Amino acid sequence: MMSRTLLTATTLAAAVFALPALAADPILIGVSLTQSPPGSVVQGTQVKDGMEILKDMVNAKGGVLGRQIKLVYEDNQGIPEKGRAAAEKLITSDKVVALAGGHQSSVCLAEIEVAHRYKVPYVNTNCWSDDVRKRGYPEVFNTSPYNTLVSTTMANTLATMKVKRVVAFAENTDYGIGQAKLTGEMLKKLAPTIEYKYETLDRTSKDFTAAILPLRANPPDVIVMSMLPPAAYLVMNQVYEQGVAPTAKTVLYDGGGLADYPDFWQNVKESGKYLLSFALYHPQMKQTRLATDIAAEYKKRTGSDINRLVLQAADSLELVIQGIQAAKGTEPEKLIKAMQTMKFDSIRGISNFSTQPGFGFQQWLDMPYVNYELTAEKQPVAQTLLIQAPGQKFDPSKIVRPAK
Repeated sequence: MMSRTLLTATTLAAAVFALPALAADPILIGVSLTQSPPGSVVQGTQVKDGMEILKDMVNAKGGVLGRQIKLVYEDNQGIPEKGRAAAEKLITSDKVVALAGGHQSSVCLAEIEVAHRYKVPYVNTNCWSDDVRKRGYPEVFNTSPYNTLVSTTMANTLATMKVKRVVAFAENTDYGIGQAKLTGEMLKKLAPTIEYKYETLDRTSKDFTAAILPLRANPPDVIVMSMLPPAAYLVMNQVYEQGVAPTAKTVLYDGGGLADYPDFWQNVKESGKYLLSFALYHPQMKQTRLATDIAAEYKKRTGSDINRLVLQAADSLELVIQGIQAAKGTEPEKLIKAMQTMKFDSIRGISNFSTQPGFGFQQWLDMPYVNYELTAEKQPVAQTLLIQAPGQKFDPSKIVRPAK
């Protein structure tokens, strides 16, 4: 006869084994982005869209190391102090294994200090300021575009156009001022005869006519925009309303990738026609299979065509995921080491990161780009006029100008 103690233990063991297996805890990845003004909410929305799509794809296939990915969001409003607080909360309270999603340079510069202090991986999704890289923090990886690339390319374009006078409008952030200053420095080397100056504008302002009106009497050959929405849209509208640009005399040249934002045309309307745009995505660029799949899913969910920011966001999450797989875990030190040494099979074609000090530190340097012009209202990016196709030289003879 079986003892009561043995019977109880046997019954308990059978009951335990009969319970469904507990799912492993999800892997928490922190995402600090702008979800409310004064920062670029449209950027924050696109970053979230890109990361959510990839997260859902990965989880549908079983997750990473048998665990689901969970994204933990914090709204930084595009304000550095709120970004710093968001990073602190995500690391210390939410216990995330890595941070990603940063898309405004001033905020990134605040957040990377927190990541560096706690030695937690941080993937820069869209912060262009070279200063993010120049700090040389081993925790910080950059899948984002960078100001040296953009400013050098734009300076080359302006030199090729053989213009005489250029005015730049730069938002009062690390991104805007950094890009405008660098463009001027590059122009001094490439075309020292070009007269160049930039004016800093408050990104929280609604009225920029004080900066625009003086250009009516003496319009430049090119106005360069180093600004993000919503301020960038306001400047475009006011420059157009004042008859300054675009005109037969003056080209409006965007250095912030505005034209592929989903809310671009609804905010600029006729002032967007004839905009010359430096861009980091065009359908004619070579795409990976995963990029094509993400584009299809983005179209399904939003009804809009994909753009570079959605892909950048997915890529920043993909880097963390592949790092976890390579490290065979989520311990920060091992994760950082894995991300530094592994081959990154990325969505956009990144295979490795530069280790050179300065703007190239842990940065994807060889980033493809194009220059295109919007020649009709509500024109999709796929239908724009390519002035400089991927890998080709800029051809100023292709630029279309208004009749007056």
